[in-house]
Amino acid sequence: MKNRLPCFLLLFGLAFSARGEGAPTVSFENDVLPVITKAGCLAGACHAKADGQNGFQLSIFSYDPDSDYREIVFDAKGRRIFPASPDHSLLLLKATNQIPHEGEKRFEVDSDAYRILRQWIAEGAPRSIPDEPDPTGITIDPPALTFQKGETKRIKVTVSYTDGTSRDVTDLCEFTSNDQAFASVDHHGKITAGNVPGENSIIVRYVDQVASARVVIPPDELLPESSYAKLEPNNRIDELAYTRFRELGLYPSEPCTDSEFLRRATLDVLGRLPTLEETRRFLEEENHDKRAKLTRALLSDEHRFDYANYWATKWGDLLRPNTRRVGVKPVYLLDDWIRQKLRSNTPWDEFVTELLTAAGSTHQVGPVAIFRDKREPADMAEFISQVFLGVRLNCAKCHHHPSEKWSQDDYYSMAAFFGSMKRKGQGISAPISGEPEFWWFEPGGTVKHPVTEVVMPLRAPDGTVFETEDSNADPRAILAEWITAPENPFFARAMVNRIWAELFGKGLVDPVDDFRESNPPVNEPLLDWLARDFVEHGYDQKHTIATILNSKLYQQSSQPNETNTSDNRNFSRSYRRRLPAEVLLDTLSSITGQPETLQGLPTGGKAMEQWNHLMPSDFLDAFGRPNASAAPPLSRHPESSVAQALHLMNSQVLQKKFSGENLWITELEALPPEKAIEAIYLRLFSRLPEKAEREIVAQHLSTEEDKRQRIEDVVWSLVNSAEFVLNH
Repeated sequence: MKNRLPCFLLLFGLAFSARGEGAPTVSFENDVLPVITKAGCLAGACHAKADGQNGFQLSIFSYDPDSDYREIVFDAKGRRIFPASPDHSLLLLKATNQIPHEGEKRFEVDSDAYRILRQWIAEGAPRSIPDEPDPTGITIDPPALTFQKGETKRIKVTVSYTDGTSRDVTDLCEFTSNDQAFASVDHHGKITAGNVPGENSIIVRYVDQVASARVVIPPDELLPESSYAKLEPNNRIDELAYTRFRELGLYPSEPCTDSEFLRRATLDVLGRLPTLEETRRFLEEENHDKRAKLTRALLSDEHRFDYANYWATKWGDLLRPNTRRVGVKPVYLLDDWIRQKLRSNTPWDEFVTELLTAAGSTHQVGPVAIFRDKREPADMAEFISQVFLGVRLNCAKCHHHPSEKWSQDDYYSMAAFFGSMKRKGQGISAPISGEPEFWWFEPGGTVKHPVTEVVMPLRAPDGTVFETEDSNADPRAILAEWITAPENPFFARAMVNRIWAELFGKGLVDPVDDFRESNPPVNEPLLDWLARDFVEHGYDQKHTIATILNSKLYQQSSQPNETNTSDNRNFSRSYRRRLPAEVLLDTLSSITGQPETLQGLPTGGKAMEQWNHLMPSDFLDAFGRPNASAAPPLSRHPESSVAQALHLMNSQVLQKKFSGENLWITELEALPPEKAIEAIYLRLFSRLPEKAEREIVAQHLSTEEDKRQRIEDVVWSLVNSAEFVLNH
């Protein structure tokens, strides 16, 4: 009895004997797992949830095929498959609901899915096929489709393998629509268009390969080509945008006025309103090239401090840790380093290289604060990937990314670049009393895969493996060189997308740090051109900003026309945006002549100069300052709220600002009402008042009684208007 084989192994032997000498033809990873995945068995609500389902547990998105194989073939004494009589296998009986199944019927007995699983079981349920190739990618034919409303078309999916072969795997793929109401897709890749014009994507997944098909539903009637003939692009941005508009039946809004451009550009570049003198000078200038001239002026060294302070608030959100976690001095030094780099317009390849390879004391070297905060290699890799590559690897920490090709191998191979970092000194401590901590590279560190325990190689997310004969080479320098290489498929695209989002309110890829096949750019040729131009001009952020500001696309009005009223993603008009919290507070302080008192800043310090988000300010919190207790990168919520409206109308802080000493209000008092009205509108809106506005305000200022109070009332009422709090 001791030498008797278990029952299921005996049955395996019978199955192999019945099959004879023929090699297996069905692959567990390339055929069986895709069938099970498509049937929904590997979903988080089914057998892939934390404890499995009824004793049957699979890995979510099949991230651990070895475990899945053991579970299907060997777990529960091998009762799930029956090679001697495949049709009696529990795996098939349950999935076809011939035996009661909580998940109900997953496929039919006469389906391709059933035949694939049955054949695999009949072949002895092999773990792999000899010399079995691995998938290298999938292609969709056609990659882009244009539909009439309600029309149905089918796509074909082909997989390529490492041995150079390919095959049609359409019926083994998972298909997902980004918007079911816009376009639906069935299990066989048949797409049915909805009735709303626009564009979206169908996501296709096979094993660990992901691709997307672009779906366009144009309006019933496209505009004639002659409508676009009169459009004269300023640069390549406009050419690529207009091509897109033709396809979607969109027509760009009219150009914005000079006043709108002046206000918009000054806010977007320097984070402040133009001064009264700047406004008068620009509006009076008759040079046809004055917008380009203004752009050059805003980006010149003359305004480098305003520029650096404004853009430091954006990069501070992404990079700056919480002082309660890292300490006051490290955070202050990091913030100061960011501002120095922006003032000198350091190219972004140099910025990132210096950040990634930082070493030394947290009380001397600003960028080392990043390592003090992201202490584990995996955390650092995830952080760098999201901020500088636009790739969210966090899902791959535990399993395959649900809508992208990233796997645990990608995640921990990226972490391996930081596996040799050493540290000495006091760790995370109280913010003020914290002692310095020293960080440096020392050869010999490794990162292991949490499932296989394999030591992970230095491999970039695009699959590039780095091997160096120099054991003393710092892997971080190797990573930085790969990230900033001109041919890198991620870095330049991620950076220009962030710049674009700051200037338009949303990115060509949105969210800006979520590049994936299932979230394609709204205009990929435009994004690719911007990235190439960014590289060709030395990773110069100011150059990219200037290129965008000089485009007609940026200079559009926010007023929609009949073709683009519902467009909120293709940039056929300017999108109105609420002023950032710091910009709004500094603007109000400037208008009222009453600087805000903020902890940690000298008297008269600006909100944009704050170097952490723990400085108490009800105003900044109300207007969307990031949550200081969250880990960077931090995001802001641009939505308006009732609290913001009430704050502008009723805040005692603002009341004190308006009632305090104010040289500007004093100057307005001394002016004739007509001149005072003009000055108010020029200062707040960068434009002259319209006739109706003049009459209303003039009537309010028609008496000398309480003139100062009346002027304050006018300014306060205009500050509460949408035109003031929005960048339009």
